[in-house]
This record gives sequence, structure tokens and C-alpha cells, in this order.
Amino acid sequence: MDHYDSQQTNDYMQPEEDWDRDLLLDPAWEKQQRKTFTAWCNSHLRKAGTQIENIEEDFRDGLKLMLLLEVISGERLAKPERGKMRVHKISNVNKALDFIASKGVKLVSIGAEEIVDGNVKMTLGMIWTIILRFAIQDISVEETSAKEGLLLWCQRKTAPYKNVNIQNFHISWKDGLGFCALIHRHRPELIDYGKLRKDDPLTNLNTAFDVAEKYLDIPKMLDAEDIVGTARPDEKAIMTYVSSFYHAFSGAQKAETAANRICKVLAVNQENEQLMEDYEKLASDLLEWIRRTIPWLENRVPENTMHAMQQKLEDFRDYRRLHKPPKVQEKCQLEINFNTLQTKLRLSNRPAFMPSEGRMVSDINNAWGCLEQVEKGYEEWLLNEIRRLERLDHLAEKFRQKASIHEAWTDGKEAMLRQKDYETATLSEIKALLKKHEAFESDLAAHQDRVEQIAAIAQELNELDYYDSPSVNARCQKICDQWDNLGALTQKRREALERTEKLLETIDQLYLEYAKRAAPFNNWMEGAMEDLQDTFIVHTIEEIQGLTTAHEQFKATLPDADKERLAILGIHNEVSKIVQTYHVNMAGTNPYTTITPQEINGKWDHGLTRDSGGSRPHPMGQEIGRISIEMHGTLEDQLSHLRQYEKSIVNYKPKIDQLEGDHQLIQEALIFDNKHTNYTMEHIRVGWEQLLTTIARTINEVENQILTRDAKGISQEQMNEFRASFNHFDRDHSGTLGPEEFKACLISLGYDIGNDPQKKTGMMDTDDFRACLISMGYNMGEAEFARIMSIVDPNRLGVVTFQAFIDFMSRETADTDTADQVMASFKILAGDKNYITVEELRRELPPDQAEYCIARMAPYTGPDSVPGALDYMSFSTALYGESDL
Repeated sequence: MDHYDSQQTNDYMQPEEDWDRDLLLDPAWEKQQRKTFTAWCNSHLRKAGTQIENIEEDFRDGLKLMLLLEVISGERLAKPERGKMRVHKISNVNKALDFIASKGVKLVSIGAEEIVDGNVKMTLGMIWTIILRFAIQDISVEETSAKEGLLLWCQRKTAPYKNVNIQNFHISWKDGLGFCALIHRHRPELIDYGKLRKDDPLTNLNTAFDVAEKYLDIPKMLDAEDIVGTARPDEKAIMTYVSSFYHAFSGAQKAETAANRICKVLAVNQENEQLMEDYEKLASDLLEWIRRTIPWLENRVPENTMHAMQQKLEDFRDYRRLHKPPKVQEKCQLEINFNTLQTKLRLSNRPAFMPSEGRMVSDINNAWGCLEQVEKGYEEWLLNEIRRLERLDHLAEKFRQKASIHEAWTDGKEAMLRQKDYETATLSEIKALLKKHEAFESDLAAHQDRVEQIAAIAQELNELDYYDSPSVNARCQKICDQWDNLGALTQKRREALERTEKLLETIDQLYLEYAKRAAPFNNWMEGAMEDLQDTFIVHTIEEIQGLTTAHEQFKATLPDADKERLAILGIHNEVSKIVQTYHVNMAGTNPYTTITPQEINGKWDHGLTRDSGGSRPHPMGQEIGRISIEMHGTLEDQLSHLRQYEKSIVNYKPKIDQLEGDHQLIQEALIFDNKHTNYTMEHIRVGWEQLLTTIARTINEVENQILTRDAKGISQEQMNEFRASFNHFDRDHSGTLGPEEFKACLISLGYDIGNDPQKKTGMMDTDDFRACLISMGYNMGEAEFARIMSIVDPNRLGVVTFQAFIDFMSRETADTDTADQVMASFKILAGDKNYITVEELRRELPPDQAEYCIARMAPYTGPDSVPGALDYMSFSTALYGESDL
């Protein structure tokens, strides 16, 4: 500030001294003051729908003077006198002067009579006093006076501009660059400052005044020619003009700040709403998938064939391998999204998110638990059904095999028993027929066991509900009926042969002996061959060892059987020797039996050489061990270590897939028990899924702790102290503290929970927790205590999580936006009105956020409402959950 100005610093706070001198104003200055003060007054009077033309004439009756004071102060003055007489005018002017004096301004030598008489000097002095009090006096930069503050503001704003050096409020503004620099600094798009020239002041001034009037709503208070044509422009006129620029740009800055705050709050709210919508959709989709899947797993309608049941098992494996794993990840991601959303809501001072009914995380966990329970039961049912069908198929095949052998044996037996060959036979032939019949009876008795086995198998198939039981029963009944008929025919033929035997005496004893010994041996061989050809199914090593032992016992009897075979063959050889010796005509056959030595040798050499093999179950088992996650170092270090653990766990997936493949091969081999391990594939699979879910939840917890730490300003040392105390009292490692554990944890951090020396039980009831909060400086009325309890335990589960514990320790000192701050920001945008219009929202806010507010703000219904007015107060409280949008 130059020396010329410094000696008049106090003049602007005591304006009456400047106007008390009996000197005339410089005509140029008077002209400038008239124009400037008139424009300044009209910039305010137009808000009330009026204006002045002649400053000394239009204020004479005091009415517009009182109106001007009401507009610029926002206060109501005393009711004016409406009369036209001089006394009425003096009364109105005195009311205006009294109001000015009530604001702490001393008025010396300015009387109502001079104003009523149209004294130009006094009228200009009074207006300058009003301008100083209401437009300039409140300007303060770094605790300077009004004039110094305004000058310092101008110097700072124009400092970056060449050829601009503001040192006063007169000649520093003659070239117009100062006005242009102020506009360009705040609205660079309005003036191309680079094209301005210092030697063209008229163009510079007209450019600044025209732009200010058109775009900044600052009326043109001076003409460029008045300033350029005066050696020293009027200081009061320049100050008045510059103060209008100060207020215009100061208001714009406030509006910009208010708009930025609103944009920030709305962006947070929009992001949170999107997260809520995403959670609801993901939860709905997951619950719908569970709802569709459970009926499929509950369908226990058995199939009739092993192939159909194997297909069901394969479909179930596809469900386990392909369909369920993505849903496991969705469920984990859902819980992570829920926790992250709640953290963001707490950090932005919003109420906790409550999902719609039936879509809570607990509801999803309950539905998932039901799914896994039904899934386990479905797998057990599948395996039991496969075992049942395996048993049925085995029995049915065994029935068909034994029935076929029996039917082949009985083929032609009825016709043989009905023939009358004994009627024309010789005695020797009769003897032969009788012995042959005896051999047949022996063979028939040997087949009795087979018939009983066939009947027993058919009975078991009926009891196991075999799907083709009718055909089995029909075939079994046919065999039994045929067996009874064979018995009756056998008895009838024996009686006939015995009657004929008395007539026959000659018989060849050797043939008879051969027949008697050959028939049982042949039956024994056929039975042995049948046993060796029989199929069996084993599931354990013990069953295989039992079959092997039985087979070894069978082989031990072969030497004795071989002796019997050689003896039978010896009898036949003796017959042949006798026939050859005595030339007996026997027609080359034994009349007593059809069993030839070649048949015996053939069965012996080719039928009894089948050996049985053995199989050993291939032992397989592998256990997924635990990964111990120790929390050390900073939260960032913990997050890095956890992600490394997660990567190593994911890299283990091929081994899980290999186990699934081995498990499938074992089941396809119909092996359902493994004595080498207690772990089942279900144990490994569930453990794997739980491990993935646990590591993901832990990573999310650490990420939320980082969010909380950064937002709340908690130091790493504080976070470590809180974590150590929390983990120490979380003895069951559940990640939560009960009331007792929470109290002990607070005590360990230095909080005095209670003063009663007898209450040292380590439990925190409601009164203890209230005492703890009071000791920390909280006002613990019933309503306040309920509010804090809703913060640390919003779902009323009776436990306090670590995240809620950290939020409680820090939230009261956090620097967060509030509903009152947002409301104050809207009030600035609305021009101090109690409502805001659609046009103001669209002018001050970005398009998407302006439309967001317009769509949600309720109409304003106050007494000062105008058409289209919107209620920003209820909208602001609704953003923070204090009312409903």
C-alpha cells in the first residue's frame, strides 16, 4: 500500500469525518461516486423489484432507503410512514439512520434533514457508510482491516499476472488489467487475458465491465472513460466496485465447495446403493439355485438297473465337480461383499445395511446347511442303492445260471422215465435198466441241493424287491413242478423195474459196479465244475483270503479224487479184458450207465483245472493338513502373507482333482470301504471348501481393517494393541467376543469398567458396559446407551466382532460428513433459502447427481414455498438414516 493511502486507513472506519468537511467534492469524483453508488444500490434494490434513478432525489422520502437496508441486512425495520409531508419523510430517514447506528456505525454531521433536502454530499456520505458497513467491513484476510483485507485479496489474486501491480484503490486500476486479472483468475473461460494490452485501458476496462455485468451479475458501476479521463479515480467508487467482485467470487467459491461436498456425499450414497442392489441380486440368485437344487437331491426314486443308478451317480459327481464349486465361490463372495458394504456404511456414517427378509447372511448359511445335509443323504442313498442293485444283479445272474444248468440236466429225463423198454428187454438188459435207474436216482438226489438253492435265491430276490421278480417266480415254479413230477416218475419206474427184476437174474457185476461208482463221481465233478465256474463279488481283503482258503482245501481233495477216477477207469478196463478174454458180445456199451471213461477223463482234464485269482484293494489316502495363519507385522504385511497362502492353496487344486479321480475309480470298482484311512472324499472335499472360504474371509477382514485404519486415523501401534487384546480374550478363536470377554478386553486396554471391588468376575453386563462408556466420556442416558449398543452389535447377536470393536474405539473422533453439514451446503447452493429449485440443482451439480437429487427430493411445503420448490432438509437427513427417502 502506498504512502498516500496509509495516512487515510482509519478514515474508512470513521466515514463521518470524511464527510464533515465543508469542502465540495471533486466534480469528477462526485460523478464517479454517483454512478457507482447508484449501481450498487440498484444491484440490491432489484431483489425487491425496484430501483433508483437519482440518488439524492429517490432517497428523500426514506422509503427506498429503508427498503435498501432491509434487503442488504436481511432484517425488518420499523414500519415506515406513508405520508407525503416533510415530517413523514424525516421520520422515515431517521428510522433508517437509527438502524445504521444500531449496527455500531457512528454518524457524524449526517442528519435526516440534509437527506430529505437532497444534499448530494450528505447522501453520498450516507451511502458510503452503508457500503462500508454491509459490503466492506466484514472482509478480513489474515486479520487485517476491511480496506487492507480487500487490498490484500486483490494483490494475492492478481499476483501471477504480468503488468498488474495493485497497490491502492485508484491509479492501480486505471489500465483495466486489474479488473481483467480478477475475472480471469476465477473464470478463465470468460477472458482471453493473453490478448490484452496495457496501453489500451479503454478496451481492458470495457471488457472487464461488460463480462462482469453479463456473466457475474455485477452491474456496470463506472464508465471506462470516467476512469481513464481522471488523473486519480475516486477511491470509494473503485473500492465499491472491487468489493462487488470480491462478494461475487467469494459466493461462487462457497457454492463450489458446497457442490463438491454434496457430490461427494451423493457419490458415496450411489455406490452404497449399487452394492446393496448387487448383494440382493446375488443373494436371490444363490437362494433360488439352492431352492431348485434341494428337490433334485431329495428325489429318492430308485432305478431298476445298475446302469441307470450309475448314471445318477455320474450326474451327482458332475454336480459336485462343475455346478457346486462356482456356488461355493458365490457364497464366499456374498459374505465378503456384505462385510465390505457394512464397513463402508460405517466409515461414511450411514446406518447399517439390513437385507430384505430372508436374504440375511444367516439365512443363506442356513439354506446352505440344509443343502449340504440333503446332499450328504443323497450320496449315501445312491451308494446304498448301487450296493442293493449289485446284490440283485448278482443273485439274478446266479439264479439264471443254476436254473439253466438244472434245466439242461432235466432235459429228456421225463421221456426217459416214461419209456417201456424193460418190457422187451432180456434179463441182463433188465438188470442193466435197474442198475441204471438206481444210478439215476442217485443223480436225482444229488440235484436236490441245486433245486433248493434255486428256490432260496428266488425267495431272496422277492425280499429285495427285484424288479423282474414275476419272471423269476414263474421260472422257479416251473422248475419245482418239474422236480416233483420227476420224483413221481422215478418212483413209478423203480416199481416197474423191481417187478421185472425177479424175472431177470443175470447181470454183469463189473458193469454194475462201474455204473455205481461212475455216476457219483460224475456228479461230484459236475458240482465241482459248477462251483469253480460260479462268480462272486468281494469288497475286502478278508473276503478274498476266505475264498482262497476254501479253494486250497478243495485242491487238497484232488489226490483222493484222482485215485477214485483211476479206480473207475480200472473197472472199465477189467470189463474190457473180460470181454476180450471171453469174447462177450456187449455191443461196445455199458448197459447200466451212459457215462464213459472218455467223459470222465475229459471233465477231469479240462473242467477241474480252473484256478481262482485274487485281488487286493489298492490302498489310497491322503489328508489335507491345516495351514496355520499367524498374524504378524503390519496389516499390509499380513494381507501379503494371506494372499501368498491363498495362492499356495489354489495351487493345491490339481491334487484334489487327482483324489476325486482316484475316488471315482475306486467306486466304479465297487469298493466302498478303505481300511487304510479314516478320511473319506467327503471329509477332504468339505475341508478344502472350508479352507478356501476361511482364507477369503480372513483377507476381507484385513482389507476392512485397513479401510477402517486409514479412514479413522488409527496408528499401526494402536491397531496392533487392539488386535493383541482382542485375540487374547477370543479364547475360542471364533473371531468374536462375548459380553464377558469384551469387558475383560476393555479392562486390558486401560478402561475402568466399574468401581465395585466385589465385581471382578470378568463378565460385562449392561450396567458394566454403560460404566465403561461413561468413564470414556460418553453421556450415557438410556437413549445414548441404546445407540452405542446398536453400533457395536447392530444385529443383536450378543457378541462384538473385532471390526465393530475397532469402529467403536475410533468413530466418535472421526472426521466424517454429517447431515447438518450437507444441509448447510445445500443452503449455500439455494442462496440461503429453505428450499432449492430444479434449476439451481442442475446449475450447481453435475448432471447425474443433479438428477439423482431431483428424483428423491420431496416437494417443499413451507410458508415461503414457490412452484417447483424442493425440500433439501429432509433429503439430507434421509442420506444418514435419520428419516426415510
